[in-house]
Amino acid sequence: MWTPIAIAALALAPAQPGGLTLSNVRNTYGELGGVRPEGKLLPGDVLFVGFDIEGITVAPDGKAEYSMAIEVVGKAGEVVWKDKEPIEKVDFIPLGGSKIPGKAFITIGLDQPAGAYTLKVTVTDKATKAAKTLERKFEVAPRDFGIAAVFASVDERGTIPAPTTGIVGQSVFIQFGVVTFARDPAKKQPDVQVEMAVIDEAGKPTLAKPVTFALSGGVDEKDGGFTLRFLLPMTRTGKFTVRLKATDKIANKSATFDLPLVIVPSAN
Repeated sequence: MWTPIAIAALALAPAQPGGLTLSNVRNTYGELGGVRPEGKLLPGDVLFVGFDIEGITVAPDGKAEYSMAIEVVGKAGEVVWKDKEPIEKVDFIPLGGSKIPGKAFITIGLDQPAGAYTLKVTVTDKATKAAKTLERKFEVAPRDFGIAAVFASVDERGTIPAPTTGIVGQSVFIQFGVVTFARDPAKKQPDVQVEMAVIDEAGKPTLAKPVTFALSGGVDEKDGGFTLRFLLPMTRTGKFTVRLKATDKIANKSATFDLPLVIVPSAN
């Protein structure tokens, strides 16, 4: 029911006298995105959690060695998923600083029962053996048609994550999935239209018509979802909302997802 969890951390931290701590815990839009408001997640969505690791031991050569382990527990405290072994990490810290931005994420299976869960992430400093655990509660909604796993990427395939704050002249791909759609009884294929509109800070669309895409074939009968992407060139500064809308023409359902985006001028 749970897709294996991948976890990672980027490093920017010397050791801190206060000891190992995990702080600034928040849900994010993808690995590098801004803060995502808490709320129910659809089966097929991805829970991304960002946090700061403070007080990690840094060797004279700028390397920090630590491990990260993760598990998911149910409402009654029962373990529903757990890493077989902690992930061993060695990070190089060339810029100095006092914090390591940590990230953990888990894909929620399409067959995952609705309910309340808790994500637990444990970080262990290999030098001092100090360990800290953060807990992040989340709720899985009943399975339904919707847009899930929204994030920004540098590349079209979505293998290189991008932040949701960019600079003028940059382009990103808005990656997302459409899940739990109906299928035509005869063709066994969905009939879904997806559109992207960008809304400015005043609440007005930046274009008279949204960018649209229709899908009515090529989806394996075993798949309960499919992924799509829209290219978004960042041509001017401002605060925007990327509004994705999917319409299931067979089930007569629609769903929307808003992704905040900030574009700033180049600092050079």
